[in-house]
Amino acid sequence: MLKHKRALSGALTLAVAIGVVGGVLPATATAATAAESAVGKSARHADDARLRALLHRLTTVDGAPGALAEVRDRHRSTVLTSGVADIESRAPVPCGSRFRIGSMTKMFTATMMLQLVGERHVDLDAPVERYLPGVVHGHGNDGRKITVRQILQHTSGLPDFLSYLKPQDVVQDPMAHHDPRDLVELALAHPPTFKPGTDWKYSNTGYILAGMIIEKVTGRSYGQELQRRIVKPLHLRGTSFPGDGPAIPGPHARGYVRPGPDAPLLDITAINPTVGGTAGGIISSGADVNRFLGALLGGKLLPPAQLKEMMTTRPTGSSDGRAYGLGLESMPLPGGGLYW
Repeated sequence: MLKHKRALSGALTLAVAIGVVGGVLPATATAATAAESAVGKSARHADDARLRALLHRLTTVDGAPGALAEVRDRHRSTVLTSGVADIESRAPVPCGSRFRIGSMTKMFTATMMLQLVGERHVDLDAPVERYLPGVVHGHGNDGRKITVRQILQHTSGLPDFLSYLKPQDVVQDPMAHHDPRDLVELALAHPPTFKPGTDWKYSNTGYILAGMIIEKVTGRSYGQELQRRIVKPLHLRGTSFPGDGPAIPGPHARGYVRPGPDAPLLDITAINPTVGGTAGGIISSGADVNRFLGALLGGKLLPPAQLKEMMTTRPTGSSDGRAYGLGLESMPLPGGGLYW
């Protein structure tokens, strides 16, 4: 989404090397003159050609089996694919593919938390201890000194559980169940990376805690709240939080991992998503993620005060100018403005 509703070329969801640009998309497109229409079509064709080249690079030089991009602008939605969905059958990537969206799950988690803030069920600047008494403690980690805002913005200093969960272990036992409390305790067996609020470092642990807070405050499961607060209102047909379910429902490409530099690709499509949980366990589609981002940044999911909190960022220390809000990351565009 271009900040302050700058002119935009479109919204993009890219599966494989997953990146997202969400847009403020009006319900109806304004009428354009023939000249404007011709210019727009020419620009869109040029954009499509550049995206096709990028997708081709992903599935050749970069070695990904398949890739998909869904572009949505004021006039149309276009799906571009490259490569194959299955390295054995060589089937093409389905245009309506669903996929594990990984850390884009955090946008959904943060949105639900900020809805609870708007409903006055959660205070952003309250300590985590208020909602999860006794959960965050040990080795210098203290839930009394870490706020809800800090776990959403990665300024809590909490260790990241994925730093201590070996990828090889996940690959060797992909169906293993990972309880949220166990993931948190895995992280809390180590000292904090910095004093809360003094620095920025990405930590999946904070978003596991955020999911636990959502469940504690609402008395319902994260999956139920996702359906009630986001999926049903936006009519997201391909979005789900599968819990322990290893399958991806609906059309999808196979998922692969390369266990070592010279190892063959290993099919890991079926995996227990509790390893990502409320930090990375959602399944969605290009169409759904674009619809979600358009609704979120267009003010349809959060009151203005909470959307402003979400989009109030701090630098991540990246040389490209990235900054992190609450579940959303911004990056400067070459021509000015930001994408989210």
